[in-house]
Order: sequence, then C-alpha cells, then structure tokens
Amino acid sequence: MADSFLDLGEPPQPAKPEPYRVLARKYRPTNFSELIGQDAMVQTLGNAITRGRLAHAFLLTGVRGVGKTSTARLIAKALNCIGPDGQGTATIAPCGVCEPCRAIAEGRHIDVIEMDAASHTGVDDVREIIDASRYAAVSARFKIYIIDEVHMLSKNAFNALLKTLEEPPPHVKFLFATTEVNKVPVTVLSRCQRFDLRRISSEKLAAHFAHVCALESVEAEGEALTLIARAAEGSARDGLSILDQAIAHASMDGGGVRADAVRDMLGLSDRGATRDLFGLLIVGDGTGALAALRHQYDLGVDPLAVMRALLELVHSVTLTKLGTPADPAQSAEAREAMDAWASGLSHATLHRLWQLLLKAHDEVARAALPIEATEMALLRIVYAADLPDPATLARRMGEGGTATVPAAAPPPAPSPPSTTAATPDSFDAMLAMLDTAGRVGLAEKLRFTARLVSFAPGRITLSNAKPLPVELVGEMTEALHTLTGVRWQVSVDSAPGAPTLREAEASARAAELDWVKSTPVVSAALAAFPGAEITGWDMNKRSDG
Repeated sequence: MADSFLDLGEPPQPAKPEPYRVLARKYRPTNFSELIGQDAMVQTLGNAITRGRLAHAFLLTGVRGVGKTSTARLIAKALNCIGPDGQGTATIAPCGVCEPCRAIAEGRHIDVIEMDAASHTGVDDVREIIDASRYAAVSARFKIYIIDEVHMLSKNAFNALLKTLEEPPPHVKFLFATTEVNKVPVTVLSRCQRFDLRRISSEKLAAHFAHVCALESVEAEGEALTLIARAAEGSARDGLSILDQAIAHASMDGGGVRADAVRDMLGLSDRGATRDLFGLLIVGDGTGALAALRHQYDLGVDPLAVMRALLELVHSVTLTKLGTPADPAQSAEAREAMDAWASGLSHATLHRLWQLLLKAHDEVARAALPIEATEMALLRIVYAADLPDPATLARRMGEGGTATVPAAAPPPAPSPPSTTAATPDSFDAMLAMLDTAGRVGLAEKLRFTARLVSFAPGRITLSNAKPLPVELVGEMTEALHTLTGVRWQVSVDSAPGAPTLREAEASARAAELDWVKSTPVVSAALAAFPGAEITGWDMNKRSDG
C-alpha cells in the first residue's frame, strides 16, 4: 500500500494580543452624551442643527484636555451622519454605525480633513485648503476642515484664509481648535462662532474616573479618585493619564488604587512637611524652621516649590477662616490643622503672611542662591511673627505704652527690687506674677492657649501641636525679661503637652457636675422635673454622706 501524505497546512498561530490603548484614547467621547461638562455648548449646537442655523466656521477654545478636538470630530459626525438606513439628516445624536460615522471616528473619511497648525503654519499649507475647498464633497454632506492649534498659523496664513473663511462654499465647514485664543487675530474671531469649553469640575471628573474604573474592572478608593481629579485641574485627558499611572502604580495584591499610594505618586505627602514648616513659622521658631527647610531641600525639593506650597497653605487657611467648604482632597489631619489655624490666626496676620511669602517667592525665583534666599526669607517671616499687629500697637499706645518692637529696643534699665523680681519656680507662679505685674492680657492668653511641655526657671517649652498665637512667644520673652531681669528661653515643641489651664478647669468642673448629678437628692430632683438644669453648686458644702 502506497504511503499517503496528508497536508495539514501550517500549524495554528497564537492570536496576537491587541496593543494596549491608554485610557485617554480608549475613552475619548464617541457622542455628545459622553462629553463631560459642556452642556451649554451641546444645547446650542443641537438647537442650531434642529433649526438649520449652522454657522460656516466654529472656534473651540479652552484649556488642554477639555475636549476641543473630540468635539470637532463629534460635530463632523453630527453634520454628516446619514443614519443606519442611509436616509438620515444632520443630528445632534449621530448614530455611530453608518459609514460616515465610522469613517470619521477612525480618521479615514476623505471629506473630513484634519490639520495640525503647529506643523503646517505657512501660506502654502493654507493655499492647499483654499484650492481644495472649491470642490464638492466626494461622499459626505459637508466637506469639513479641522485645524488644531489654529493660533500657530502665521500672520500671512491667517490673512490668506480670511476671504474663504468669510464666504466659503456652502458645502464647506471650518472647525478650529486652540488653547490660546488671544493669539488668534480679531479678523478671524469675527468670522467664527465661538465656543469656550469650560474646565471640568473635580466632582464630575471623579465620577467619570469611577465609571472608567468600573469598565476596567479596577477597584479604586473614592478619595484616590478625588485626588486624581484635583490634580487634573479640569482636564479629562490629564486626569485619565494620571489614573492610568495610578493603576500601574497600584500593588499587584488586588488592593486597587488607594489614596495613600496616589498621594505618594503625586508628591502630596510633602504637604505634611509643609504644614510642619508653617507651624514653626507662625510660632517664631527660626531654628526649627530652617532645619525643616533643609530637610526638604536634602530630599530634593526645590526651594521655589516650598514657597509656592506655603502660599497655597496660607490661601487655604484664609478660605477656611471665611467658612468656605473644605477641600474633599484634603486628609482629615490637614482639615483639622486648617481649622485650628483659621481659629487662631487673624485676617490681618494671614494677610501679612501672604504678602511676606509672595515677596519671598519673587525673591527666590530670581535669586542666584535659591536655598540661601529661602532661608533669609523664612527668617524674615519668623521675625515678623513676633511683631504685634497694628491693632495691638494702637492699643498699647492708647494705654500709654510704646509702639517700638521689643527686639529692636535697647536693653531695659535696671529696675529697683520688687516682689515681682523673683524668678517664678512653676508655671502657675509665673502666671500669678504676670497678673500682679498688670500683664493680665498675656496671662489670660497663656491660660487659654498654652499647653506646657516643660518648665524650669529661665526655660519654658510649649506645645505647637495646635497652633499658638503668632505673637505669644515674643510677648512672653519680653515680659519675663522685664519682670525678672533674666533672659528666658521660650521654645516650642511638637509634643502634645499638658491641657491648657482653662481646659483643665473645664474638665474639673465637668467632673464636679457629674458628681453633683449623681447625689441622691439632685438625682431625684432631676427625675421629678425633666428638663431642669443645674446652674451652680458649692463644693465646700459637699458631704460624702
């Protein structure tokens, strides 16, 4: 039997995986309903198409990534859609399945010509458009020219386009897109119907990113998406690019996109260091402030970025003081710090800090020695933190005091011995000394705000875990030197410290009230008279029986 040969052909080849498409391209809008945050423009275009009042040229302007080029392609689809049955007319809701819709979406329609003005800036490029516009569309309803970054055209190119742009053939539509509308000649603007695409709000971007994550089967924390939306600054494309990076950055253990990982990826973890530096500045701790700055500098942080971060922080504290809603991208720790600073700093102090930081930012930006300039600027702010505000100066002058700054005043003349000249050996004794010497305002400020870390004659350490009044350290140093003749060292520390005296008194009074309520007589009275309140009591008459 003859051997037979069976030709089975080539062995099956493994299917080639499709190349990865970045999220910004994969989720580009395919119809107007997917266009985020541009409802006013969509409504205007829809009304114009319905009523047959279509302009011959449209100018789309806005910041990067808000959908200018995508909108131009959607308009091209809307004007040339023929519907699934081939009998449709121009519509604000193109079908997406007819040949013109699919060809435009794939960038292969012969009558929809896209040109990048950045690489086609001359008169010859525009002349080609003018010559071709005279001929009717090959297969579409309209011949459409989409010119991206139109502001890059030369002056002569714009002039060559003017006549055709003013009186184009009826079958031609021009769609211009630009991020710098101020560079487009007025003569061109007057011949176009202009649409200003708005920045997309952080809330809408976060919702869109959540939808994308669901489609991509990726878990993501809501706070993480809020952080990404805030970093995108109104740009959907930028936000999707950051989300792409965050998904790649996420751990492989199925943890998904987490807020802490996004903060690290975006460099937002440095904001904690900025808050620490700001806290040292407002309490006048120059040594600590310079050490904190050098720590950031050693980690590679640009000094100008430090100044910018401090400016943003002062702005945020000011908005918090005005009662504006909290930034959802802020951590709970940051919001707590903002609330504390907003309650402890006056509007005048915040305004002064803003002006000092703004001046410092300009100095650092043009300084030959940026880090040294930053250190000198921070020391100027520390010095200013000890200065009394204008209201305090006016009050001192009205009380017969002096308006000079304690640090610049000459050493005080020796005073005769008095009962207040003795050095106090405890914090309570120091407060009593201030009361006796007529420094009641300073004593009360300490009772309400000072959280003592340590006390020794000549040396006091207070906690700055919660912000202290900016002038407190300077006032204490000046008063103690004047009253004792000894230069005291008053410093701050990040340790929590003991409760303030007023907090301790409030806690003790609350404990007394609880004991009073628990006594049989008072307990029975409160039960007999619901809603009754205890307005006072005398613990000297307390009886344990």
